[in-house]
Formats: sequence, C-alpha cells, structure tokens
Amino acid sequence: MSNYKFKTTKIKGKDYVEVNERIKFFRQEDQYKGWSITTDFTSLDSEMCVCICRIADSTGNVVATGHAHEERSSSMINKTSFVENCETSAIGRALGILGIGIDTSIASANEVEVAIAKQEMINSVQEKFDTAPPENIMDKAVAYIKSQTDKKKAFDSIMNKYGGSLTEKQVTGLQKFVR
Repeated sequence: MSNYKFKTTKIKGKDYVEVNERIKFFRQEDQYKGWSITTDFTSLDSEMCVCICRIADSTGNVVATGHAHEERSSSMINKTSFVENCETSAIGRALGILGIGIDTSIASANEVEVAIAKQEMINSVQEKFDTAPPENIMDKAVAYIKSQTDKKKAFDSIMNKYGGSLTEKQVTGLQKFVR
C-alpha cells in the first residue's frame, strides 16, 4: 500500500483531490506500470463536447471508465478551453472510479467548484426574478437573455418559470433577443 499523500483543495469544508494529483499517483505507482489512459470524444462540436476516458491494465483490459460533458457557454474558462476541461474531468472521474483520490468524493476539486459556481449563478438569477415585481419581469427577462451566451437556454429558462404569466406579445418580444 502506498504512503502517497494527496494534495487537496478544501471546498465548503470538504477536501477534494485535483485531477493532476490523481494522474501523478497513477503514473508513479508500481501497481499501475504498463497501464494506459485513453480518451475519446463521443460528441464534439463548436459549442459542446462529451468525452469518455478508459483506463486499461497492462493486458489491455478496461478496468475503469469516466465520462464528462462540457458546454462552451457554461463558464468563462470554457469559452476557450471547454474541450480540455471535458477531457480532464473524464480522466479525473475514471481515476476516481479506479479508486484513486476518492476519500470524500469521485468529483475532483475543479468539478465541484464549477458545479457550485453554476448553482450560485442559477440561484442568483432565480432570486432576481423571484423578487421582481410583475411589471419588471419583462425588463429583467430581456436583461437576462442579453447577458447570457446561450440565449436559447436563457429564453427556455424564462419560459419554464414565467411562460404562463406572459402574454403572447411579450413572448414574441423576448424571442427577438434569441438569435
């Protein structure tokens, strides 16, 4: 058994192991000599990607897999690096499935930080809409759609929450901001 001490990042009181730490451990431990990490993109276009990582033992037998999905519009970093982030997440998850660096979670520090940031953004937007007087919903909806990279997703979010209380004219007006 290895005495390797993983460096961790504390998020909301829990320690999470970063992907680079999992990779370093995998590459230096004798028990993984001759093993491989491979990645493939099962879906990849200019706006999103899905990656699968496979870890195979020295005989080529796949012993762990990890999947990840990223969207270009999901964060500032993803605007330029969504493919790289997707691959890193898939590798981190596969190594986690293998049992490397998972004392508290399979998720890596980066995955947890991104998920928390997304949830905080959603909560912030939701809070703004929830506290808006009805007469300000259109102003806030227009401002929200304009501020988002994925305008269709923003429009759909507004329609899910407020579609029943908007007039047909208001819906048509909001659709003009979705290109």
